[in-house]
Amino acid sequence: MRYDAEHKQKTRERVLKEAAKAIRAQGPHKVGVAEVMAKAGLTHGGFYAHFASKDDFIAAAIGQMFVEGQERLSQALDKGSPREALESYIDFYLSPAHRDSRSSGCPLPFLSTDAPRLAAPSRERFALGVERLTAGLAGPLAALGHPDAFEEAGSVLSEMVGAVTLARAEPDPTKSDFILARSRASIRRRLGLDRSS
Repeated sequence: MRYDAEHKQKTRERVLKEAAKAIRAQGPHKVGVAEVMAKAGLTHGGFYAHFASKDDFIAAAIGQMFVEGQERLSQALDKGSPREALESYIDFYLSPAHRDSRSSGCPLPFLSTDAPRLAAPSRERFALGVERLTAGLAGPLAALGHPDAFEEAGSVLSEMVGAVTLARAEPDPTKSDFILARSRASIRRRLGLDRSS
């Protein structure tokens, strides 16, 4: 049976969503093609109808992770004023719910330690994703009058990724929560978003 291009695209998207979940759960080096294809409701044999190689598959899945991360940022940016958008995104990013999620959320805390060991196409997708997330944060910062908004956004993103990474590694829940709260308060203060200012 022959399928149209739209069906093939939808099937590929389904596979990539499953692959993105698997990367978040296991890391990019442990993702099994057969397992992902089965979770997407396909056989292993259909893999090469969608991907040239496993490296191509991992790069495309990383791209999917950033699409999902960008969607979350876009949802926050659609909430009212630039200030409200930044507050919403920072509060989401540095929340226990985001820290505890293993099937969704920003790809950066999941991929940062693995990225240097990935093939060039995957590192390129990673770098492009970082650039787009940084640009997304820079928009409301610029609207609020922050000079060098792109550089400030890069610094904020770096701190948030680091805080989530450290909070996930911390075995004591109270200390883990404190890492997030401390970073959230620091970033909000630095950006002039703390409610007391």
